[in-house]
Amino acid sequence: MERYLEKYIKDDLKEKIILLSGPRQVGKTTLSKQLISSNVYLNYDSTLDRKIIYAQEWTRNVSLVIFDELHKMKKWKSWIKGIYDTEGIPPSLIVTGSARLDVYKKGGESLAGRFFPYRLHPLTVKEICKYLNEDSETALDKLIKFGGFPEPYLKSNVTFAKRWRRIHTDTIIREDLLDLERVRDIKSIEIMIDLLKTRVGSTTSYTSLANDLQVSIHTVKHWLQIMENLYVIFPVRPYHKNIARSILKESKYYLYDTGAVEGSLGAKLENIVACALLRELHFIEDTTGNKAALYYLRDKEKHEVDFFITIENRPAKLIEVKVSDDKFSSSLFRFYSFLKYATPVQIVYKLKRKKSKGPASMQPAHEFLKNCDIQ
Repeated sequence: MERYLEKYIKDDLKEKIILLSGPRQVGKTTLSKQLISSNVYLNYDSTLDRKIIYAQEWTRNVSLVIFDELHKMKKWKSWIKGIYDTEGIPPSLIVTGSARLDVYKKGGESLAGRFFPYRLHPLTVKEICKYLNEDSETALDKLIKFGGFPEPYLKSNVTFAKRWRRIHTDTIIREDLLDLERVRDIKSIEIMIDLLKTRVGSTTSYTSLANDLQVSIHTVKHWLQIMENLYVIFPVRPYHKNIARSILKESKYYLYDTGAVEGSLGAKLENIVACALLRELHFIEDTTGNKAALYYLRDKEKHEVDFFITIENRPAKLIEVKVSDDKFSSSLFRFYSFLKYATPVQIVYKLKRKKSKGPASMQPAHEFLKNCDIQ
């Protein structure tokens, strides 16, 4: 299937190195290979391919060279920079990885001016409707049941999805994690992930997690950062004009694999919305260069709105997610009074009739996610 980033990456391949990151098995390799049929694929995890990479003996008689998991190579930035500077394009160069490549861009040799980054996300209702021609209600219900990773979604078999998920998580923790960090207590990280699966949509207390895992708060924060770097989880922080203060407050954590969420329909729906919003924001950043951010809102009186979006530091959308409540949340209007440029939207699962009240609209979740208009 065609993916939503393809045409943008194709255009940029003519001039820049492409760094394509995203969760393991999200479809990075498949996307890369179908960009241009004339390609060479080299995986750094393969012993044979690794020898070819070190010797620089791949054929140049192709239009595209794909380097998978190259970030595991020492001084990979200097290496790919040398290839680009001495040989140029063509062939075009794409580097893919199942960890955040920006982690590896910081410090050392700079690739400034030589690359464009892209982040590939799991399937969303919007992408499914556009490229798989499924209706939005069916797409949403399947995402709730199977998650958005292409293989379990397309297979649409509960037993297969469970088996796939078990192997997927085990591979991340026992292979990717050890490539990224020297971590001894793998079992505790597995327990932490299991705990996060049951706490989606709730603020994460570092103290509570530390007590549950019998480790220090510093260790918990470090483990959470590792899981974020490996595209297992992502944080949504509380909004504050003082960015430093928002980082210090408790975040909410969501899973890239929506099918792994344990708990109520409300938690699963909120996770799906969070993933869809983050995908759109990363798409905006990667294709336009505009800064986009996802927050939640909460005041001292504990009024709360699930998501708040800013584009170029300007308020864009206030979004509240409900399973069945067809009454407008008072918190939407409360925060709108302070953030008047943000459009308030309440999305409801299986809503029978759309509503509006002043600046706010109420939409069925599947319809909102089909368009995912966040600007």
